Amino acid sequence: MTGERLGYAPGVFDLFHVGHLNILRRARDHCDRLVAGVCSDELVERLKGRPPVVPLAERLQIVRSVRHVDDTYVATVDDKIEIWKEVGFDVIFKGDDWLGTDVWTRLEAEFARVGVRVVYFPYTVHTSSTLLRDALRLLGEQGPSKPAPGRLAGPRPSATGS
Repeated sequence: MTGERLGYAPGVFDLFHVGHLNILRRARDHCDRLVAGVCSDELVERLKGRPPVVPLAERLQIVRSVRHVDDTYVATVDDKIEIWKEVGFDVIFKGDDWLGTDVWTRLEAEFARVGVRVVYFPYTVHTSSTLLRDALRLLGEQGPSKPAPGRLAGPRPSATGS
């Protein structure tokens, strides 16, 4: 890779939402090639204490289909330095909800020693996967809501009736 800057955007990417899309879009603007690191199901369970809603194979398919992503990497460990040794990225991207945390302050120092930049983007709080997961849990407890009378639940029919 001569002269190209490789970016890395790690995440679970469970219940893919606009916040994920925004991070990947903005990350791609700051590098020549973007690799999205998708956490394995086992890693998600170790880190969050619960499995992802969407299995790894499907999360990979979703993330690979995003035009801003050039490649994906399955993260089986949480050690970002170990991942850097395998992937070889020049810049790593993270939501600014991690800015100033002990973990990422330490990582910034470690990455600086090997010439990797850490770039934070604004986190989309109102569409986090945790909020979506909580909404799904509540929906399951309360039962599904029905569309308002006269409202279609699916796509609109075409003007030609086909």
